[in-house]
Amino acid sequence: MRRVIVDTDTAGDDTQALAMACLTDRLSVEAVTVVAGNVAFDRQVENAKYTLSLVGSTDVPVYEGARQPLLKEHEHAEEIHGEGGLGGDLHPETGIESADGFGPDEIVRRCRAAPGEITLLCIGPLTNLALAYAREPDLPDLVDEVWVMGGAVHCRGNVTPAAEFNFWVDPDAAKRVLAEFDVTMVDWGLCLRDGVMGESVLETVDGIDTDLADFFAAVIGTLRDSADAEIGVDGVTQPDALAAALLSYPELREETGTYHVDVDEREGLTRGYAFADVDGTTGEPADARVIEAADADGFERVVLSMLRNRDPDAGIE
Repeated sequence: MRRVIVDTDTAGDDTQALAMACLTDRLSVEAVTVVAGNVAFDRQVENAKYTLSLVGSTDVPVYEGARQPLLKEHEHAEEIHGEGGLGGDLHPETGIESADGFGPDEIVRRCRAAPGEITLLCIGPLTNLALAYAREPDLPDLVDEVWVMGGAVHCRGNVTPAAEFNFWVDPDAAKRVLAEFDVTMVDWGLCLRDGVMGESVLETVDGIDTDLADFFAAVIGTLRDSADAEIGVDGVTQPDALAAALLSYPELREETGTYHVDVDEREGLTRGYAFADVDGTTGEPADARVIEAADADGFERVVLSMLRNRDPDAGIE
């Protein structure tokens, strides 16, 4: 069982990734840290706590982290996730207290206490991890692995033609993390290829009578209505859940490439662009592993098993 901290800007598919990480027997979620991103920060915090309550994991502490990117201004994505981040109609007030302490400090504290044992699953902008590194320069040697949902490698972005949302929100943090950590990237292009829940799958979900299926249907409501017009897919994308699944189930990983990846932190048309040096022309070390193909059918089975039976592991057995 892999020990994990989930770093999230909790809205939409972040909730499904968090639920999966808590419900699989492959991972032990030890903490959640919240970072500025998808929607208003306080709503993200409540969304994380509400998700944990749905999966019986209210013992997992939620730490509030960076409320804004390192240097840039950013816009939320409520047009995708709905007002508040959970489809527009769900605005939970859990009454659960946040844990004492600042998210980046907690990442450092836990990694120092258990060197080489903690994996970071980063499914939002990378501000918290960049701040944690500023506090502890040895952090790259203290973590086990760093998994990042972010970037648009070999494809157009989803917030601008050049950039995926998480890298666009805080390109300075993304640049720093990619420079200092050996990361595994689950990028937007992979999601478009292998992380789309098509209409046939969504119809199956509509027929599942469980609280988790109802929650899934609620949080994808705005995205389901707009996805085809916004990004030209028949269904809804689940990039964060795909990242959680690929971390949990190595058997779903089909192809990977290892490259030097850099991020354009400058303001302008290419803000947040992820450059993958596929030909080795820069001479920089290839230290980012990019997952380039995944078992899409297996991913669907994992999600459906989670929504039906609260058991994502059964989807691959």
